[in-house]
Amino acid sequence: MNTKVRFTSLALALMLGSSAALADIKVGVAMSQFDDTWLTYLREDMGAKAKTMPGGVTLQFVDARADVNKQLDQVKELINKKVDALIVNPVDTAATASITKAAVAAGIPLVYVNRRPDQVKLPEGVATVTSDDTEAGRLQAQFIADKMGGKGSVVILLGDLANNSTLNRTKGVKEVLAKYPDIKIDQEQTGTWLRQKGMDLTNDWLTQGRKFNAVLANNDEMAIGAALALKQAGVKQGTVFVAGVDGTPDGISAIEKGDLTASVFQDAKGQADGAIDAAVKMARKEKVEPQAIVILYRLITPENVATFK
Repeated sequence: MNTKVRFTSLALALMLGSSAALADIKVGVAMSQFDDTWLTYLREDMGAKAKTMPGGVTLQFVDARADVNKQLDQVKELINKKVDALIVNPVDTAATASITKAAVAAGIPLVYVNRRPDQVKLPEGVATVTSDDTEAGRLQAQFIADKMGGKGSVVILLGDLANNSTLNRTKGVKEVLAKYPDIKIDQEQTGTWLRQKGMDLTNDWLTQGRKFNAVLANNDEMAIGAALALKQAGVKQGTVFVAGVDGTPDGISAIEKGDLTASVFQDAKGQADGAIDAAVKMARKEKVEPQAIVILYRLITPENVATFK
């Protein structure tokens, strides 16, 4: 009888030990801003992924409201709360050194999601889960250049200028357009990712009497804004090609309606799953390979849009 009790106690101890290894992981998630449409999907997908993780994963989200200093303060606060890991969607990719330094000094694993810091080399204990924004710009521009027959005029709606997604998506666009000397860039201005700003800028260009054959927007929200401005101005649908990036539900719907010519799908679920997986692995002292995880972009056109719903 005593032997049985001893074995039962041993089994229970092993079970408890195993449970401790898979104990609830607390992850602090610092978002650049909650009211960005695509980042809302990213946040929701991270929450859904956390619920499926064995052992339990609790997320604490904070909103920097596009304020660099506020985000640093929030990260420090999460560190003081002794979270097991950090996931950061940075406000400014050029201003992440202080965040990295604080996390590394505290010995807390850090995952940057969606936006990669400008630092070329990141220290051990820091991972990134992003997509190649330059490729998104290339895919978008090549499709529209083909639609234009290699000639005409385009305008570019830029995202937030402090964001390297803006820089790299636009870089990809310009790499493609450089191959077409008969395609001219008439205007490029920042719409800061917002639908209303995209609409206002496009309306201003139309009011000024500018002629353009295509609008290349760094995201779907600005592209949808541009399409709305064109529609309100009485421009016949399809006369001006409009392309975005992200493949949001609204963007996909706009392609189905013919308001957008194309978008480039940025996989929110892929990035969310990758970020949670990496953060939990590092919190459990497991190796994350590669350190820089890349989730692929895919072109969305009227021909394949149904597969993205």
